[in-house]
Amino acid sequence: MSLTVALDHRFPGFTLEVNFTAPPGLTALFGKSGSGKTSVINAVAGILRPDQGRITSGEITLLDTAHAINLPPHRRRLGYVFQDARLFPHLTVRQNLNYGRWFSPKTKGPNFDDIVVLLGLNALLARRPQALSGGEKSRVAIGRALLSNPALLLMDEPFAALDEARKAELLPYIEALRDHTQIPILYVSHALAEVARLATTLVVLDQGRILRAGSAADLLSDPDLAPALGLRDAGATLTGTLIAQDADGLSQLQSAGGPIWLPTIAANLGTTLRIRIAAQDVILSRTRPEGLSALNILQATISEIRLSDDGALIQLAVGSEHMLARITARSAKALSLSPGQPIFAIVKSVAVAQTDVGTR
Repeated sequence: MSLTVALDHRFPGFTLEVNFTAPPGLTALFGKSGSGKTSVINAVAGILRPDQGRITSGEITLLDTAHAINLPPHRRRLGYVFQDARLFPHLTVRQNLNYGRWFSPKTKGPNFDDIVVLLGLNALLARRPQALSGGEKSRVAIGRALLSNPALLLMDEPFAALDEARKAELLPYIEALRDHTQIPILYVSHALAEVARLATTLVVLDQGRILRAGSAADLLSDPDLAPALGLRDAGATLTGTLIAQDADGLSQLQSAGGPIWLPTIAANLGTTLRIRIAAQDVILSRTRPEGLSALNILQATISEIRLSDDGALIQLAVGSEHMLARITARSAKALSLSPGQPIFAIVKSVAVAQTDVGTR
């Protein structure tokens, strides 16, 4: 089941005009503050009625202004997780979770115990919200939304109020939702590293319009799009299979470009992982270097080169995947780089944070 969204709405001094499809998986709406992300998600939720628009969830039409269709929020079968958890303070975690089931349709929905296990809530069931951490509150809010048996899940910057440690705790739970539920997840964020780890589909917004929409892996590795995403945060993802846990605290993964060693990853051998590598953390060499402290030396081929006043963005083909390297224009000239040229990409193991590694 997919979610399709076509909207046209005029605010004072701002126009929202978008058209995209969110397939099963996690579709991230990414853009700067004021780009229209929350307006889109509120239109899907039925909180905002656009001037013109059509929104469908599977075979159900949620909105069609041309035919005067506008289902109220409680009939749209959606779960909405806000920036703040919005739990009922007088209810326990168990009671908050069960509240979501009041809005579940009569069809069989998610099992309470399964959701508790999925989100790691068993030890929290008897507590009230004031006794929970920020990350725990967010997990309960997600569980409550899922137990309403939604046809789609909306998440509006659910990590915005959390510190990095709490975000790191929650990322695996969002991955589990993405991988183990069959509903589209529409996820609003302006944190590119978060999007790179979680998104299967990416919609990039700027001033109310879509710059690009498509596969997250393709868009994140596109040098033409990098300035809009933010050059300092630019980076792409590679996949690797965990093949060994070394005695010195490093995990070894096998990728299309060769072995990758990273600080210990808590996953089973054979797990396929998604690794975000920041463009500014990649060093290029025309020959295989020796005598380096960096362990990761990947074989690649230059696909594209984009020169600008900010330097050079190099797209590298690593098997069927792509990564980015950001270097100075002087370095690109000194290396005489050109498309089709074999190259070695060097990445320090410690440059990849634990939050940059997740399930595929």
